[in-house]
Amino acid sequence: MEQQHDIDTPVGRLHVRLIGDGHPALLWHSLFVDDRSWDRLIPLLTGSRQLISVTGPGHGSSTDPGRPYSNENCAAAARLVLRHLDIRQPVDWIGNAWGGHVGIIAATTWPDLIRTLTVIGTPVAPLTPLERARTYLLLGLHRIAGPSRMVLQGTTDVLLSEQTRANDPEAVQLVHDCLRRADRRLMRNAVISVSLRRTDLLERVRRVTQPTLIITGDRHHGYTPDQAQATARLLPRGDAAAVPDAAYLVPLEAPQAVAALISAFWTADDTAPAT
Repeated sequence: MEQQHDIDTPVGRLHVRLIGDGHPALLWHSLFVDDRSWDRLIPLLTGSRQLISVTGPGHGSSTDPGRPYSNENCAAAARLVLRHLDIRQPVDWIGNAWGGHVGIIAATTWPDLIRTLTVIGTPVAPLTPLERARTYLLLGLHRIAGPSRMVLQGTTDVLLSEQTRANDPEAVQLVHDCLRRADRRLMRNAVISVSLRRTDLLERVRRVTQPTLIITGDRHHGYTPDQAQATARLLPRGDAAAVPDAAYLVPLEAPQAVAALISAFWTADDTAPAT
């Protein structure tokens, strides 16, 4: 059974889906795509969790505040969503890229809000100069021409691995459709607010106390398996895993592998002795 809600928050009216029953798990997607990027993973996780899928500001049918906002604002909005839904238990957070940034901030700002943290394809450093230049170029092209062929290809080349682009036309089509449907102004505001203005999260990561699983694709050039392992070593209860032939959108590219990793992580935490 699925419920749908539109919840007013400081970052806009956010569209939220509730799927399944069980302990609550909150999903926050990557920049550039909407909550449909979870649709391959959701059926693989609903047996043990009630999934709360949040569509971030400026994406899908969610609005935005009409001004710049931050990942800290997004974390506060997620907390408000849980209050609105009367979710009183700490949630298992699953964040893809942008969603991982929001999750790290939520986990360190309100430790009692999050039981476990799974971050997927989430670099903890700000954008490199090359990444910033490429993002500004795509943003400028998007401002002039909207989701043109060059914008679609440039974005898809970053988000999906070469293997996915060659062998999974449905994944490519989803990314293209998300970009085509997006409101230009809202998308530009999101990219500037939560990507170009993203701060270094390294010190935040050092303060995460929850059991944490870090997943990245082995074709994610912005956050390599070695970088993920280095981040996990900073955590008292951290682990890292790399998924073959995937880049940023690992839940879309390799849902079976992601579900297996998350399920094993949750099972280990469920059966761990209380401390």
